[in-house]
Amino acid sequence: MSSLWVDRDRCTLCGACLEACPFEALEMGGDGPEANANCTLCGACVKACPEDALGVPDAADADGPVGQWSGFWVMAEGRDGRLHHSTGELLGAAARLTPVRECCLRVVVLGGELDRIPAELAGWPVDEVLLAEDARLEDRTAEHWAGTLAHLVASEHPETILAPATTLWRAVLPRAAAVLHTGLTADCTGLDVSGRTGDLRQTRPAFGGDVMATITCPGHRPEMATVRPGVMSPPEREGSGEPPVRRIRLPDDAFQAGTHLLEVHQDEEEAVNIAETEVIVAGGRGLGGPEGFELLRQAAEELDGEVASSRPPVDAGWIPYPRQVGQTGTTVQPKLYLACGISGSLQHRVGMQSSDLIVAVNTDPDAPIFEIADYGIVGDYRQVLPALTEELKERGRKHVSQG
Repeated sequence: MSSLWVDRDRCTLCGACLEACPFEALEMGGDGPEANANCTLCGACVKACPEDALGVPDAADADGPVGQWSGFWVMAEGRDGRLHHSTGELLGAAARLTPVRECCLRVVVLGGELDRIPAELAGWPVDEVLLAEDARLEDRTAEHWAGTLAHLVASEHPETILAPATTLWRAVLPRAAAVLHTGLTADCTGLDVSGRTGDLRQTRPAFGGDVMATITCPGHRPEMATVRPGVMSPPEREGSGEPPVRRIRLPDDAFQAGTHLLEVHQDEEEAVNIAETEVIVAGGRGLGGPEGFELLRQAAEELDGEVASSRPPVDAGWIPYPRQVGQTGTTVQPKLYLACGISGSLQHRVGMQSSDLIVAVNTDPDAPIFEIADYGIVGDYRQVLPALTEELKERGRKHVSQG
């Protein structure tokens, strides 16, 4: 196994490397530092050494494909003991890539009260579930979760870590990547493994969505990426057997943080999760003002759906950010997406183009939204939506009278 090398002639036993090590993986010997089993070859000690007396091998020179690093990790997000829908999507991507690497696929779950999680993973292609269950993780403090993840990485050495691009993991993974001295690609929409180098190819929109950038992390491990929810498909379930579970005990030093949660105040709008609703009625700049969303709410109520928006109305303060769909908002995959007054910029389309059925209402017959719409209505939403809402109400009344 590759390990830290020390130039004994240069080393002055100053101890700077011990202070810099985030994993307490170094011990000072008689002629220089020595690495123990906690060492991840992250390179923090190398950067801290004032005498350039330390070094780590490049990933390409390590034993095996990537040295001591191996395996895919999917970071599952759970709330109230249940899995977020993004877990299945990440498993779909990982299950496609692990045969290329010939490695195992583990699901890692952090939090409290996780006993129901393995049953929710039944039938999916998971080799093992790592449960890091601790009451101190229930407050979802980013520093606590990042410290826990760094501790797990130091002991398990996963080659690749995938997490959903949710609010929580967007806060956790950058902190963990900084501690681990590795790279992180955010908001990926595509994943692949290079046939030449074996590195994870991470694709994401760049320059406002005008280009797609493919990023690799060849010199450091683990590779880390957040994946935009709604862009991947879950794998097929095969059987009903639960994957094997391994419970991880967490040390107290994994919970060192400079912030502490005092209390939680949740806005009613923030509780809305448009990513999980089956019907969305969305409005754009073409609504003309916040009053236009009242017509959308009436239609959404009849369709048992939720109201959403493109970015301009959010920027204008017409509707809260949790309801924004698009590259800088939420990616959705509803059964029905009714777009009213939305021109259909690329930034918005990447967030909703995977909807099962797209219906667009716009006064401009050349609006880009019509290029991806299954049905298009050229007209004023102020005339179309009331007629649609009334028709839905009438059908509801007939159903009740006949029923």
